[in-house]
Amino acid sequence: MLKKQYIYFLFISIIVVIINGCATPLLWPESPLYNFSEYENEETIIDNLDSVKKQIVGHYAHYDVVAYQDSTTKTPMLTFIISYGFTDFYLDSLGNLIQSDRFLRASHKINQERITSEFSDEAVQAIKPRNHKVDITKKDGKWQIYRAPTPTLLGITGDPSKPLSKDRRDPNYTDPDEDGNPGVTVKINIGKIIKGEIYITRREIFTNYLSLNNDGTLIGFVKDDSEQFVVGASHKILDQASNNTQHPSKGMNPIILVPISDDIDTLEDLLEIRDEIFPKEPEFIVP
Repeated sequence: MLKKQYIYFLFISIIVVIINGCATPLLWPESPLYNFSEYENEETIIDNLDSVKKQIVGHYAHYDVVAYQDSTTKTPMLTFIISYGFTDFYLDSLGNLIQSDRFLRASHKINQERITSEFSDEAVQAIKPRNHKVDITKKDGKWQIYRAPTPTLLGITGDPSKPLSKDRRDPNYTDPDEDGNPGVTVKINIGKIIKGEIYITRREIFTNYLSLNNDGTLIGFVKDDSEQFVVGASHKILDQASNNTQHPSKGMNPIILVPISDDIDTLEDLLEIRDEIFPKEPEFIVP
């Protein structure tokens, strides 16, 4: 039995090496991903802070892109994670502006044409950031909205203010996507030959930097300081640590919030209007 397992592992390893050796990695597109120049020289038409808060209050369609590079692979693995959801702003009893986020879907794009990855909607929807007060300041004639990071655990319980557990025997693992595996599952397809799964936990740590435009949209960039741990995998070849770091350019990590009707409140509703309100998803460049 062990000999069969060894032969299977060796076979899988050889295929992965061949695929990676033959593939030409795709390149990053130019930064910024999107042209927001129409807003750059625009000055706000609202001077009063309380009026700005009331202007921002509402229901928004949420779109953001975070660009990563994994340096643990022989050839650097570049990834776009593109998230969709809803963001709501409301005033609390003290008059503070509070931001609430609900994520619905995330698509993955990798700079290897023969490798794809998938994160289920159930796993995405298990990410539940805490509602948080935003800070509002005026700079260069525009109102700036800052949402501080609020660490959130995914696939494990515990204290989100502490570093993510790296103990595979930790008793606090959960199964938010309910597939019977610890943490959340990332499905991997290599060359349409190898299909496997990686089980991960995350400590989500995001910061939003936004500017209010006169048309009511909020546009800016995301800073990611998240932590990730690989709990296990369906194949040994996939069971290895990863070290994703965010691309340093703000233009590669945009966030766009578009005010919408309260009636648009499901993933299906959002996908129906997606092309009307958001730009096309970024693509890697063939060298």
